[in-house]
Amino acid sequence: MAHSSKPPADFLTVDPDHHRIFLNVHLQPGAKSSAVTGLHGDALKIRISAPAVDNKANAALVTYLSKLLGVAISKIHIRSGLRSRRKRLEIVDAPDLAIAQLRAAIADLPDPAP
Repeated sequence: MAHSSKPPADFLTVDPDHHRIFLNVHLQPGAKSSAVTGLHGDALKIRISAPAVDNKANAALVTYLSKLLGVAISKIHIRSGLRSRRKRLEIVDAPDLAIAQLRAAIADLPDPAP
C-alpha cells in the first residue's frame, strides 16, 4: 500500500453547525497565473496574478476562490491578514462540493520533492 507524504489538510476548518468553512491561505501575488500550488505550513498556497497594491491581490483571491469553489463572491470574507501574505478566510453557506473542491485541489498536486 502506497503512503502519501502529503501533510493533513490543516488549512481547512469545517463548521457544519453554522454552514461555513475557514481557510488559511498563503498568498503569492504578482504571479504569472492564478493557481493553487500546494501547502505552505498549515496554509493553502495560492498564486494570484494581481499585484499586491490597492487591495488588488485580495480582490483577485476572492474572485479566484469564488470560481474555483462555485461560491458567490459575497460569501467569501477575509477575516484576517488584509495586508499580509497569510490570510484567514471565512466562506459562509459553503456547500459540501466546495469542501471537496478544496481537498481535490491539494490531492491533484504532485508530492513535493524530498
